[in-house]
Amino acid sequence: MAARAYWQGQIRLSLVSIPVEIYSAAKSGAKISFRQIHEPSGKRISYEKTVVGIGPVDRDEIIKGYELSKGEYVLLDDDEIEAVKVESKKTLELVQFVGADEIDPLYYEKPYYVVPANELAEEAFIVVRETLRKAKKIALGQLSVRGSEKLIALKPCGKGMLLETLRYADEVKKGQTFFDEIDDVKPAKEMLDLAATLVKQRTAPFEAGKFEDRYADALMKLIEKKAKSKSSKKILEDVEEPEATGANVIDLMAALKKSVKDSPKEKPKARKKA
Repeated sequence: MAARAYWQGQIRLSLVSIPVEIYSAAKSGAKISFRQIHEPSGKRISYEKTVVGIGPVDRDEIIKGYELSKGEYVLLDDDEIEAVKVESKKTLELVQFVGADEIDPLYYEKPYYVVPANELAEEAFIVVRETLRKAKKIALGQLSVRGSEKLIALKPCGKGMLLETLRYADEVKKGQTFFDEIDDVKPAKEMLDLAATLVKQRTAPFEAGKFEDRYADALMKLIEKKAKSKSSKKILEDVEEPEATGANVIDLMAALKKSVKDSPKEKPKARKKA
């Protein structure tokens, strides 16, 4: 089944318009979801909409409310909300360019692949892609889709481009409020050198395929095992945990030295024959 485009329209840079299609670059993967079940009967639990002091209510009696203060709401119906939705324009205007390292990772939200909509669009698409790549810049714009407006960043990605939705400033918590109580101390040089050696020993190219969701795998095995057993008996299996120490304070220097010693050493390079 062909992938369904998340958005179709034009990327516009000044007077240049490029027809493109945008596709989601992420998928749910091996995420496992559960339903709530009534244990005695084995049937799924359903939910009713209720009002305190009144009881169950009809769905057509429900409207949306914005809470101004506890128990005080501004009521809005669907027509009022629909009237202020941003028009889903079919043009993404590139309004600003920033350095590739200027956007804090905190702002990145969801990735999407961008491809030219047809062969006629390829030349202009490639020109914009290669210009961004050569300048080491990211393009910024705002994308109107499904009634809302999203801040986006556009960058080269292989033969195509990658569009990432960004969080707005008021959607990001400032880290400094969490970091204020951390002591401002300078570590000993020997500790920094040992830690740097450990990082160097374990440095390798990133390959996402090397990492697996061990929890999802173990949970799926448990589900399959219990499905085969056709029993309600509990199946509890111990999962190996890292050995914990009883003390809160550890000898950091000794731990770093041991870590460096236990890490796999770099393979010696073959000497050239004389």
